[in-house]
Amino acid sequence: MARIQRALISVTDKTGVQEFAAALHAIGAEIISTGGTARLIRDSGVPVKDVAEITGFPEMLDGRVKTLDPHVAGGILAMRNNAAHMKAIGEHHIRPIDMVVVNLYRFEDAARKAGVERAELIENIDIGGPSMIRAAAKNYQDVAVVVSPADYGDITAELRATGGELALATHWRLAKKAFHTTADYDAAISARLEQEDAAGELPPGLALRAPKVMDLRYGENPHQAAALYGRKGQGIAGAVQLQGKELSYNNLVDLDAAWQLALEFAAPAVAIIKHTNPCGCAEQATLVEAWRKALECDPVSAYGGVVGINRTVDVETAREMAKLFVEAVAAPDYSPEALSVLAARKNLRLMKVAPGLDPLVVKSITGGFLAQTADRATLDRTAAVVKSTRAPSEEEWRAMEFGWKVAKHVKSNAIVYARDGQTAGVGAGQMSRVDSVKIGAMKAVLPLAGTVVASDAFFPFADGVEEAVKNGATAFIQPGGSMRDQDVIDAADRLGAAMVFTGVRHFRH
Repeated sequence: MARIQRALISVTDKTGVQEFAAALHAIGAEIISTGGTARLIRDSGVPVKDVAEITGFPEMLDGRVKTLDPHVAGGILAMRNNAAHMKAIGEHHIRPIDMVVVNLYRFEDAARKAGVERAELIENIDIGGPSMIRAAAKNYQDVAVVVSPADYGDITAELRATGGELALATHWRLAKKAFHTTADYDAAISARLEQEDAAGELPPGLALRAPKVMDLRYGENPHQAAALYGRKGQGIAGAVQLQGKELSYNNLVDLDAAWQLALEFAAPAVAIIKHTNPCGCAEQATLVEAWRKALECDPVSAYGGVVGINRTVDVETAREMAKLFVEAVAAPDYSPEALSVLAARKNLRLMKVAPGLDPLVVKSITGGFLAQTADRATLDRTAAVVKSTRAPSEEEWRAMEFGWKVAKHVKSNAIVYARDGQTAGVGAGQMSRVDSVKIGAMKAVLPLAGTVVASDAFFPFADGVEEAVKNGATAFIQPGGSMRDQDVIDAADRLGAAMVFTGVRHFRH
C-alpha cells in the first residue's frame, strides 16, 4: 500500500483527535480539516490546512456546505491505478486524499430530547460527513476511512510500524465499519422521522440495524452461536457491567425480564427472576425489606436467580443479597459501600442500567419479524368492575394492584398469589389455567390464606377459582371475557370471594 500522505479530518466526537492528528503529522502526512476540528488541531501545535483553502470556497449556509466540492470528492474517489482518473484530477488541480477521518452529527442525541422540535432534528442530519465516509469506503483500496476514535490507537501503531502505510486488510476492515456506520445512521434518522405525523403507533417500516455490542460464549445452549446487538444509552443492552463474569445469552434475557418488572413499581422494589419468570417480587418501604419479602416467596428457586432492582443498591441490601448465590443484578446504581460488599462475590455480574424502555417489542419468526407496542397498561381502580356480591376490602385492593403488575411479567397462563407488596406463589406457563393455579400453590412456601389471585387472562371455567379458594385465596382480579364469566362469578359468590374484572388482558408469550 502507498503511504498516507494527505488526511482529511472532520469530527463531531473530538475524543483523541489531537493525538491522532499529531501521529499523522509525525509520519509526514498533510492534514486538512474543517471548523472546530481544525481549530482544535491547530491549537495543539499540529499544522492544519482549512478545507476552504482546498476548495476555494468558505463554509456557507450555516455550515451546511463545507466539503461538498470536487476538490474533496475527487481527491477521495480517484482510483490510483486508473490512468484516466489520475489524468482527470491532474487537469483540475485536484490532489489525492489518502485518509478520511470523519464521525457524524449526533442525530440520536437530539432525537432523544424530550419535546425536540422537527427543525432541530433536521439540522442534526449530517450531509457532508456520510458523503465523505461512503466515498472513502467505496475507494477503500486507496483511501483509509476512520469513523471511530476507538480505532485511532491501532491505526497509529500500524502506521508507526510500517513507516506510514496501512495494509489492504486494514483498509477493508475500516471500509466495512464505515458502511455499517452510515447504514445505522440512516436507519436511526428514518426510524425517528417516521414518528413525525405517524398515522399509527407502528412504523410503516421496521429499522432493526444495531451495532454488535459483544460476542457471547454461546446462545441458549452451547451449540448455538450468539451475540448482543444494541445501542448505547438505555436498557439492558446499553447497561454498564461493573463486575463479574462475562454475560451469557440467558443472563441477558433474564436481566431484561427482571429490570422490566422492577420498573413497574414506584416504591422500592425487587424482582427475582428464574428462566424469565418471577420466583419472587416485592414492593416495600425500604429496599432491604423488599429483598427479604421477594426472597421469602420461593427461596429455593431464587438460588442462582437474576435480580432486578428499581433503586440504588444500598449497603444493607447488598449484605443480604451477598448471602445468596445470585447470577446477576440490574439496578440504576450501587452505593460505594454496596459495591465493596458485593466485590467479595467476584463472579456476580453487576449491571448499572439507565432507566428507559423501548417503545416497540420485536420478535423474530421464520421469514420475518413481529412488532407490537409495549404493554404499558396499568390498573385503574375506578375503571375496574367489581363483579361479585362482595366488594374487595382495601387490603385486598392493594394486593390485587400489586399482583396485577406482577402477572403482566409472568409467562401465560399466569397466576399470581399475592399480598399487599409481596408475591406468595407464582404459577407460570401452563397449558391450562387451573394447572397454573395448582402449581402456584404447590410452589408456595408462604401461607396462602388471605391472599388474592391475579390472572393474566380470563378463567375459562369455575375450577380455577374453586381451586384457588381451596388454597386460601379470598379475592380475584382478572380481565373477564369468557363465555362462562357468569359461572366464574357465581363460584366466587358461592365461596364468599371478591371478583374484579379489569377488561385488560396481559398475555406474555
